[in-house]
Amino acid sequence: MVERLPDEGKIWYNGTFVDWKDAKVHVLSHGLHYGSGVFEGIRCYATEKGSFIFRLKEHVDRMYHSARLYKMDIPYSEEDLKEAIKETIRINGLDACYIRPIAFYGYHHLGVNPTGCPVDVAIAVWRWGTYLGEEALESGIRCTFSSWRRIDPKTLPVTAKAVGHYLNSLLAVLDAKEKGFDEAIMLDSDGYVAEGPGENIFAVKNATLYTPEAESSILPGITRASVIELARESGYEVVEKPLTKEELLTADEVFFTGTAAEVSPIREIDGVRIGKGKRGEVTSVIQRKFFDVVNARDERYMRWLEPVYE
Repeated sequence: MVERLPDEGKIWYNGTFVDWKDAKVHVLSHGLHYGSGVFEGIRCYATEKGSFIFRLKEHVDRMYHSARLYKMDIPYSEEDLKEAIKETIRINGLDACYIRPIAFYGYHHLGVNPTGCPVDVAIAVWRWGTYLGEEALESGIRCTFSSWRRIDPKTLPVTAKAVGHYLNSLLAVLDAKEKGFDEAIMLDSDGYVAEGPGENIFAVKNATLYTPEAESSILPGITRASVIELARESGYEVVEKPLTKEELLTADEVFFTGTAAEVSPIREIDGVRIGKGKRGEVTSVIQRKFFDVVNARDERYMRWLEPVYE
């Protein structure tokens, strides 16, 4: 689901707030030419108990992990960045939003070696609904196996959420849309299921959850980790293993997880109906538990929620 970005508000840019329209970078910035940046996608939810950011610490930790893999020294502490994220939400007067912090090599010189380029950091927040559409949360989406393979860990550090990596995802998304599908499913270089262009994936068979292991070129998702914990706490077995196309196609249920996608069922893959062709029982349980957590209805998981307005 494509939603146009807003054209007003404030963006945190290198330590100060600037008007949305004035948050600009030079056309010769290193990050623009070489994809040399790292970022996060985070959600803030409006609940009856106030506005909360879901797993802020884990997201910021991963951003700094991504930066280290690309030898990028973010010139702010993790605590500074977390506070800046909350202040950006507050200054924009939002109760719920999508949050996009990004760090990238900026303007200094051109050439693949970024040494000497400053590291610029920005934080933007805006209202953003369900990534794959509200109907998708209940009815499920139609997917296709992409001909584009997920980047291999021998070529790039796949555990980094890096800007340039998403050219791989872009190709898969465009291919899926051109074929009339809602989203793509990508395989790793060995032909095992990896993930979606921006989501992790789970299959359910006989009430057991299966998800690709870390070695299958996946980005270790924070929503993925949350779903694994919620599922096990609910009494379901969760198995991380190499997952074949056939196992996905013959599963009782399949669903995506991600900050943007949240918990989205998949009803069809390449014309093959998955299970009953709609959201399954286990997916429904996991989805309900997930939304209970992010909406501050489960006291056991308040530790995952960071208040915005103290």
